[in-house]
Amino acid sequence: MASLTTITDFAALKSADRKISMLTAYDYGLARILDESGVDGILVGDTVGVVVQGHANTLPVTLDQIIYHAEMVGRAVERALVVVDLPFASYQVGIHEAIAAAARVLKETACPAVKLEGGAEQSETIDALVKAGIPVMAHVGLRPQSIHQLGGYRVQRDEQKLLEDAQAAQQAGAFAVVLECIPAAIAQQLTESLEIPTIGIGAGSGCDGQVLVTHDMLGMTEGHVPKFVRPYAGLRESMSQAVQQYCQDVQSGNFPGPEQSYE
Repeated sequence: MASLTTITDFAALKSADRKISMLTAYDYGLARILDESGVDGILVGDTVGVVVQGHANTLPVTLDQIIYHAEMVGRAVERALVVVDLPFASYQVGIHEAIAAAARVLKETACPAVKLEGGAEQSETIDALVKAGIPVMAHVGLRPQSIHQLGGYRVQRDEQKLLEDAQAAQQAGAFAVVLECIPAAIAQQLTESLEIPTIGIGAGSGCDGQVLVTHDMLGMTEGHVPKFVRPYAGLRESMSQAVQQYCQDVQSGNFPGPEQSYE
């Protein structure tokens, strides 16, 4: 078995100026493919609510659901660092509840770290989690769990607030911070000012690493695709074609053929 990537390895990658690659996974099979293909980190994201459950946003995802998916991913991965999103209302309600939620993730899955949205306003929670022995990745800029407060999915341009949030997360003990949907120039400034790695999504190439929703990256997403996504495949179309061909072969009697039949 390959050695697992750790949070100190993430720090070393930043020091070595080697970019960090992350993608999302929600099940055993996909996590195996990502891990074997060389990603540095896998995020069990609350984006499961959108790309798997079919919700309009991430808010409906529960702690039990995220643990269910994280357990499968954690069992699949032999090398990458797996980080698990704490879903909405699992940590905002209080520090005690946040520790209990994060502890469940570590106890019930094989995943070693959690992610929560927020910077300065969540610094006390980050500090408490780290002191409890739970590695934390922070998340500033666009925070999907706060879309109603932010007025939707908008680029975040308040440079002073972004800087304060990122530095507060670092000071509280976060081992890395996601920068989502912020101007590339600001993201680069934040990256240069922080000792911990920055993981960008819609934040330009100046971050220490990048993360995408795997369904977006593989071209499986229906409808609108965010500007910051580069599809590396067109799996939605090719999967649809394969299913149509299967249906035709079944209806025509072409499947199963002799090769798929027992004597």
